[in-house]
Amino acid sequence: MISFNTLQNKVKVLETVSSHEEQLYKILEIYMDSFPVLDAHLFRYSPFGYLAEGILAITPSGLIHIREMREDIRSLPIIYSAIQERKAKYCCGVDYLIQTNSKYIISSNITSMTVTPICMDSVVMGYICSSEFENNTHIEDSWLNSLSQYGKLIGKVFERSTKADSSPLLSRRELEVMKRISWGESNKEMAVTMGLSELTIKQYVKTAIDKIGALNRAHAVSVLLRKGIIN
Repeated sequence: MISFNTLQNKVKVLETVSSHEEQLYKILEIYMDSFPVLDAHLFRYSPFGYLAEGILAITPSGLIHIREMREDIRSLPIIYSAIQERKAKYCCGVDYLIQTNSKYIISSNITSMTVTPICMDSVVMGYICSSEFENNTHIEDSWLNSLSQYGKLIGKVFERSTKADSSPLLSRRELEVMKRISWGESNKEMAVTMGLSELTIKQYVKTAIDKIGALNRAHAVSVLLRKGIIN
């Protein structure tokens, strides 16, 4: 098992990478260097529709784009449970066949999978899947704990980068609330995470919508996304 401090030091490299595309590649590169895996598939996740979309993968054959992969994760129990619990999960053997679908069964030699959610606070923004491992690798709880830690450290990197963004139109709190709405958080979840009352959250939402000139919160989020103010 790799120590938390070692993982933390490795992840710090991501903060020096200026290109978003290179940062995504580095996430997989550090992951594969830190854990006994032979492949890594990176997905983004949206709680709206439980939709997962492929981004990049590193396999024994090299780097590939997997943008054609789109899934409702409710049809994949192992991924769904990893996202719901915000913890790395593992399945193998018959359980692997039950918890995945046929497009993930690439060959008869692949009979196991790990899923590592990438968490920004209480929100899962993506995950990494692996289905090929180094010889004599035994997946233990300590191993899964390290994977979970990695996903949270990656989330913190993205959280710091989004906080560095600014909007001349919205206050810091209004901007944070609109970002969290785009991540799928409810008023209640935001109130708990931000240490505010639900009434205050609603007021921030209302003033943000008014400043943007939007019709509702969904319209406001789409405007901010289109302008690149939130991502």
